[in-house]
Amino acid sequence: MLVEIGHFALVLALLVAAVQGFVPLLGAAQKSRALMDLARPAALLQLLFITLAFAVFIHAHIVSDFSVLNVFENSSLEKPMLYKVTGAWGSHEGSMMLWVFMLALFGGLVALFGRGLPASLKARTLAIQGLLGFGTLLFILFTSNPFARLYPVPSDGRDLNPLLQDPGLAFHPPFLYFGYVGFSICYAFAIAALIEGRVDAVWARWVRPWALTAWCGLTVGVAMGSWWAYYVLGWGGWWAWDPVENASFMPWLLGTALLHSAAVVEKREALQRWTLLLAIMTFGMSLVGTFLVRSGVLTSVHSFALDPTRGVFILVLIGVVIGGGLVLYAWRAPGLAAGNPFAPVSREGALVFNNLLLAGGMATVFLGTFYPLFAEVWSGVKLSVGPPYFDTTFVPIVVPALAAMTIGPVLAWRRASLATAMRRLVPALIAALATPVLVFLSDRSAPLAALGGIALAAWAMAGVLTDLADRAKIGKLPILVALRRLRGLPRGTWGYAIAHFGVGMLIAGVTVSTAWRSERIETLHPGDTMAIAGRELRFGGVAEGSAANYRFERADIVVSKPGGAAFAVHPERRYYPVAGSSTTNTSITTNGFGDLYLALGDPDGKGGWVVRAYYNPLVPWIWFGAGLAALGGLVSLSDRRGRVRALRTVPAAAPRPAGSD
Repeated sequence: MLVEIGHFALVLALLVAAVQGFVPLLGAAQKSRALMDLARPAALLQLLFITLAFAVFIHAHIVSDFSVLNVFENSSLEKPMLYKVTGAWGSHEGSMMLWVFMLALFGGLVALFGRGLPASLKARTLAIQGLLGFGTLLFILFTSNPFARLYPVPSDGRDLNPLLQDPGLAFHPPFLYFGYVGFSICYAFAIAALIEGRVDAVWARWVRPWALTAWCGLTVGVAMGSWWAYYVLGWGGWWAWDPVENASFMPWLLGTALLHSAAVVEKREALQRWTLLLAIMTFGMSLVGTFLVRSGVLTSVHSFALDPTRGVFILVLIGVVIGGGLVLYAWRAPGLAAGNPFAPVSREGALVFNNLLLAGGMATVFLGTFYPLFAEVWSGVKLSVGPPYFDTTFVPIVVPALAAMTIGPVLAWRRASLATAMRRLVPALIAALATPVLVFLSDRSAPLAALGGIALAAWAMAGVLTDLADRAKIGKLPILVALRRLRGLPRGTWGYAIAHFGVGMLIAGVTVSTAWRSERIETLHPGDTMAIAGRELRFGGVAEGSAANYRFERADIVVSKPGGAAFAVHPERRYYPVAGSSTTNTSITTNGFGDLYLALGDPDGKGGWVVRAYYNPLVPWIWFGAGLAALGGLVSLSDRRGRVRALRTVPAAAPRPAGSD
């Protein structure tokens, strides 16, 4: 009975989404306040019904209700409770439930916290969000019903994919979807603004916090996905340009551009049209990622659906959302105000330059991801586009953007002097030149590209510190006065500084871990040793055992290093009898500046085992840097002073038709 309640709640949510999507739009067109006011309770009611349905679905997994087809296909009696809960979104149907929950969540949050929004803008925004929910719920109910029953009821299930039975699954998908779907509200604001024919600073001050919220979630989600692949898959790498990795990276690139573009609209009322286009395409790329994962065109540990009907439905949804948004943009955007002018050398100019490079980088990733699929459709020939393509096309585009990232914040709005900005950044320039020289002197075989990456990382991190010191006038005022000025800087400034410093750390981690990585793969017998990165690994053999719902083969390896205490590590191979598959459980020892990464391979049949050992210097900085970037976004998000002040002082103008500016 409970399962039927969950299913019925989804049907009710579909009906409420239809009301939310159509009635407020009609009310805004007719200027009926009563009809517009229906948007808020409808958004909250839709969230209530979807939350109920999702809770029932998770409960079915917790109690192992194998009369539900999805539970049978993705769970088992022996599966630990953590993975029974998190496994609820480890399948196609469950992931779509998570998707529509996030969609309703953002609509509900705008309904709750958007009291200061102009009535027509709020009604239209929530209506567009309701239409997105309506389309997604149609997809779920007609192609991906999570509550489909199974008779007769089996005694046990098939278990979840063992690769997904990991604590990372508890956090990676929710954060990723929080970011993916969070950009839907930016899309909704953009479509609402196009309908109204007005985009101004007030609009941007409402949009930018939601874009920042989604961006923080997506940043954490992408970083956690990279970390999950690093320690679960056992190959020692953190990014492989897998199409599904790219599916999350493309909206992140456009979302980053959207954040900076919205800042220009907010501060200078410029780039309105470009910001609207970015809002449409950022969420569009999120939908494209959904198509990649759920259409069946890819075979990946991340992909779920193999039913072409689902792929066609998603393609139609993408066509309506992106195509409809672009058609409306082409019709209404030319009538919008062009915005305030600015010189090429200005903070606006730097942000435009950065935006164009981020969009160009996204285009190269899109081409490398989809060209093999298009080529196979056209010619029937299977092609593979790997890391060499992305390294030679994406990296040269993004490097200038990263270099400009440091210069932009020290430029003045509207018109600036590049020479003045560079004088302020002299300490950062010295650090960027000196750091690779020092590295080269310590390692004459250092690759030129690696030295360039180190210079870029030093430039980014030192640039942030230089800018903060300049703002606080450190060295020009007494130290206590300067520290008080530093402490009194706006949270928005601190947020930018933390985020940009984190990007510098990430660049350093990527560069050093790629260029100076050590790798050894050997077959070891008990008592054998292997050396890597100044460490000695002594292989003590492999023990067998069982735990929870798997059996394991666990190696005993003692690691020693001159001047340090020896310690034991235990990489494993695990076999899951119910699922009938094996996984690798790596052993990673880190000190924050490098990882000793060990994976146990296959036996040789003669008492020996293949051991893969990697030493990845500075690789933890990749995730430290991503975490700092997300933290910087949260700090900026907490700085509401300017936004609140503006909303109190700028009157909410009545909507004006396109072309009236």
